[in-house]
Amino acid sequence: MSTRVLLATRNANKLAELRRILAEAGLDGFEVVGMSDVEPFDEAPETGVTFEENALAKARDAARATGLASVADDSGLTVDALNGMPGVLSARWAGAHRDDAANLRLVLDQLADVPDERRGAAFTCAVALVVPGAEPHEVVLRREWRGTLVREPRGENGFGYDPIFVPEGERRTSAELSPEEKNAVSHRGKALRALVPHLRELAQR
Repeated sequence: MSTRVLLATRNANKLAELRRILAEAGLDGFEVVGMSDVEPFDEAPETGVTFEENALAKARDAARATGLASVADDSGLTVDALNGMPGVLSARWAGAHRDDAANLRLVLDQLADVPDERRGAAFTCAVALVVPGAEPHEVVLRREWRGTLVREPRGENGFGYDPIFVPEGERRTSAELSPEEKNAVSHRGKALRALVPHLRELAQR
């Protein structure tokens, strides 16, 4: 009998990534479902001041509404020269309209006078697992993908800030990596892989 786990997203790529990571880890006793596979429920707005708060709130909402063990993530770009911003505001940095191109351009404008050696940044992801029950079990993990920001976008893969982020040890931007290369080393991939031991423990309950 398989264990159903809800990944609180409607993003097919995220669902495929978690399924692939579980398969690579030999965890074949799971059925990973997404928000489109369960009855709709009210989703609270992301009001946390940290990635961890937002991920945990989303996972708690999902577990409470569905009764399923639920996984949620929150991620964004943290720029050293901007004191860690845009951070949790990454998707809304240029306004509530969530315009990727406008967000990226605003960050570049804000860094226009920052020399290359001070353009450090990281993609950060927090992932939360909430297992409902009389005593809910909660796990929150955070992982980073360090790099630097270039001055003009490059590459057609990826989305958001990928075209200006060059990972450590690379000359290509994240948007110039193949999806497979990115998933192997990205902040989200790292966070989801760190969750594997906790999901293995869940399967053994």
